[in-house]
Amino acid sequence: MVSAILLAAGSGKRMKSDKAKQFIEVGGRPLIYYSLKVFDASVVDEIVLVTRAEDIDYVRTEIVERYGFTKVHRIVSGGRERYESVARGLRKCDRRNKLIMVHDTARPFVTNRMIMDSISEARRSRACTVAVPVKDTIKVVDDNGVAVETPDRSHLYQIQTPQTFQREVLEEAHERLRISGARDVTDDTMIVERYLDVPAKMVEGSYTNIKVTTPEDIVIAEALLAGSR
Repeated sequence: MVSAILLAAGSGKRMKSDKAKQFIEVGGRPLIYYSLKVFDASVVDEIVLVTRAEDIDYVRTEIVERYGFTKVHRIVSGGRERYESVARGLRKCDRRNKLIMVHDTARPFVTNRMIMDSISEARRSRACTVAVPVKDTIKVVDDNGVAVETPDRSHLYQIQTPQTFQREVLEEAHERLRISGARDVTDDTMIVERYLDVPAKMVEGSYTNIKVTTPEDIVIAEALLAGSR
């Protein structure tokens, strides 16, 4: 059985908008709608939706109830950092569910194929993430902005979500992170790598599985939606 933690606690600072980015309309629907729709129709058993405390009532009535999402079993308030939001969502997941998926609702173009492939891989590998090979040459730079290394592009991947874990792996990694007091983690694969030495297997993603972060991304998302109709 599978729980999906969907993260929607962003503030929209980089979007330069008074409205949180998950509620900005794209294609006539709030951004959060699209990933919720895919997960609600998938094989996951429950969705735990993490949002800002002040948005919980709005999300319940204007998103979950309005669009009839039946698998959203809990809506919880997020933390100041992404990892805190994941930890809060994890504590609310049904204890019977042994696989945990984590997805950013700012990625509206997740597909059912990505979800199914991730579930299958997590059962084998304990931890996995959707990802795509990088297209561009990457440079490592020093503190002065001078390139000091050009890593082999064939070994570089751009990490996306969903990220999927066997429950005990994610819980133990987050507990060790909490005890450590560290705040420099950017996603959950980094947490399990650092604190449990569990590597994440790459699952094929898509270059259309973009993260909507800046105003330019809205334009791209609108174009992708138009092309899929």
